[in-house]
Amino acid sequence: MIEPRFPFGLLLAGILVVTAAGATAQEQQPASQTTAPSPDSAEKPTPYDQRLIRLAEILGSVHYLRNLCLDQAEDDWRRSAQELIDKEAAGEPKRRERITAAFNRGYRTFASVYTRCTEPATLAEERYRAEGATLASEIVARFGN
Repeated sequence: MIEPRFPFGLLLAGILVVTAAGATAQEQQPASQTTAPSPDSAEKPTPYDQRLIRLAEILGSVHYLRNLCLDQAEDDWRRSAQELIDKEAAGEPKRRERITAAFNRGYRTFASVYTRCTEPATLAEERYRAEGATLASEIVARFGN
């Protein structure tokens, strides 16, 4: 029996996005909309890969912004992204690399510009969490089993 590929990790990430408390952030810099390179012949793309890449990028952005603005560091967002990668790309190194690169790109997008927490940073973090929650819900509703 073939086990479904989708997204208990994605559901977890979505729940985390929805339930996380707001933090402070700086001007919103949209993370780039990326498309995943075509996977090699051993890997089969899923119909939600582009959405998954975007979600990983959002998780990286939120991870950076929340840690920038919180009094004490938290690792929930990075752990959620790691669980997502482990569940979605097990045995698929190229796919794993693409999802990891998206998380890192989201993180670096804000890290390269923002070094302190401001009111606009809070707004950016809240908007990214909302986008991530919507995206995760859509993926689960459309592709979940």
